[in-house]
Amino acid sequence: MNAQVVVHAGYTLSYNEMHEQANWVAYELTEKETEGKYKRTNKFLVDPDISTGSATSKDYKKSGYDQGHLAPAADMGWSKTAMTESFYYSNMSPQEPSFNRGIWKKLEKQVRGWAIDNNAVYVVTGPVLTDGLPTIGPNKVSVPTYYYKVILDYTLPEIKAIGFIMPNAGSSEPLQSYTVTVDSVEKFTGIDFFYRLPDDQEKIIESIIDVGAWFKE
Repeated sequence: MNAQVVVHAGYTLSYNEMHEQANWVAYELTEKETEGKYKRTNKFLVDPDISTGSATSKDYKKSGYDQGHLAPAADMGWSKTAMTESFYYSNMSPQEPSFNRGIWKKLEKQVRGWAIDNNAVYVVTGPVLTDGLPTIGPNKVSVPTYYYKVILDYTLPEIKAIGFIMPNAGSSEPLQSYTVTVDSVEKFTGIDFFYRLPDDQEKIIESIIDVGAWFKE
């Protein structure tokens, strides 16, 4: 996979120059970090750490797509630097407005709730990047057909994981209808997410999904 891994204050990303966006963005979100001391800057910036140059505002201008966050700004309000860096174009992907402001935003809010319920969660999220996607702007930023998110609760007593695959389109379906195993997301994206877990533990966590353990009444 063509990638440059970059570590920012609030998240780490793998940048795909061919598609001019991240293959994945990963971070831990703790209960305390959801408190959000710093407000959104809404100032989109070129990422100075991308050696090949990230996408820019010209790519999105008049494209009809939102500059959709991968690591949400609302997850980065615990630090002024983290909030600023959440608006880097390396953390953006072209999203349908109805998707970005609807079901995707709903999932982001749900993840913050899980961080509170479970003390902390690990999140990996991104676009599904494949050959032949349509592009926007002078840098030819790929427009993904699907997005994914995987969440790991590694806090005892209930270690668990859940995955989501969502089309880049508006939806009124419940979040539960998009749940899949982490294994399924790995097969769909070609990414090995929680490889640092002990092998036997990884195998169980990634192959099983207990929706009721996440979406409690």
